[in-house]
Amino acid sequence: MMAYPSRWLSPLLLLLVLALLSGALFYGESGISFVAGLRDLLDGRHSAAATIVGTLRLPRALLAVMVGGALGCSGAALQGYLRNPLADPGILGVSGGAALGAVCVFYSGLSRFWVAFLPLGGLGGALVAVALLVSLVGSGGALVLLLAGAALSSLFAALTALALNLAPSPYAMFEIAHWLMGSLTDRTFVDVAICLPGVVTGVALMASVGRALDALALGDEVAESMGFRLHGWWGVQNRLVLGAALAVGSCTAVSGAIGFVGLVVPHLLRPLTGYRPSRLLLPSFLGGAVMVLLADIVVRALDHGVELQIGVLTAITGAPFFLYRVLMLRRVL
Repeated sequence: MMAYPSRWLSPLLLLLVLALLSGALFYGESGISFVAGLRDLLDGRHSAAATIVGTLRLPRALLAVMVGGALGCSGAALQGYLRNPLADPGILGVSGGAALGAVCVFYSGLSRFWVAFLPLGGLGGALVAVALLVSLVGSGGALVLLLAGAALSSLFAALTALALNLAPSPYAMFEIAHWLMGSLTDRTFVDVAICLPGVVTGVALMASVGRALDALALGDEVAESMGFRLHGWWGVQNRLVLGAALAVGSCTAVSGAIGFVGLVVPHLLRPLTGYRPSRLLLPSFLGGAVMVLLADIVVRALDHGVELQIGVLTAITGAPFFLYRVLMLRRVL
C-alpha cells in the first residue's frame, strides 16, 4: 500500500464524478444538444431542449450526486463511530421513517394534489424519526444507538407493511411498492430544493466529527482524554446522528430507499485511506456519488419499456460483493 493513497484518491474520484455527471447530462434517447438546452434554459427560452435538460436530466444528475454522496459519507461516519464495518445508514431507522412518511402521502391520496407533497411527506417522516431517535438515545452510547435504531427500523417497517396491507386499491399498492424500490425518475428541481439543505447540513455535521472518529478508534476513554466530548447536546454522538439522519432522511424523501451504497462504498475505499475514519469521509462521499451516477446511467441505458429501479440495481450488485467478502474472510480466519 502507498504511504498516503488518500492524497490521490479523492481527486481521482472527483474526476470520475465529473466524467459520469457529464455522461448523465449528455446521454439520452432524445439526442438533443445539452449545451444548447442549457443555454436556452438559462436564457428563459421554452425550447424542447431546455425542457428536457431543465426538467429531466439536470435535476436527476444532481440528485444522483447528492443521494450517493450522502449515503456513502453517512456509511463511513457510522462505521467509524460504531467501530462496526457492517453499520449502514439504514440502521438508524431514519430511512424507514422517511419511507413511512411518503407511504402515508400515497395512502391518503395527497400526492394527487401537489407533486411536492410526496418528498415533503418523506422529509416529515425522517424528521419525526430523528426526533424519536435522539430522545431515545439520550446520553446512551453506541450500543443504545444501535438498539434504538433497530427498534425504530422494525417499527417503521411494520407500519409500512400495514399501510401496504390496507392499501385502498391495487393501484395504490403498486405505487407504494414501486416508490419503495428507489428511483430518480421524473425528479425535478423541487426535489433538489427539498433534498439540498438536509444533505449540506448533514454532511457538514459529519465532517465536523472527523478527528473525533480517529480518536474513537482507540476507545471512548482515550477520545475523552484527548478532549472530545462524546455525549451531551453538542457532543460527537448527537452531531453524528443528526448529520447522518438529516442527510439520509432528505435523500430517502426524494428518491425512495436505495440500499447498499452506504455499506459497500466505505468497504471498498477503506484500505486505500490508511484505515483512518476521518480520511474515509470525503472519498466515501465521492465514491457514493460515482456508484449512484453509474447505476442511474445503467438504468437509463437498460430502459426498454419497464425501467429497472436504482434501489434494485444497487441491491443486486451489492449482495454479491458481500458474499465475496464473506468468502475472503473465511480464508483469512
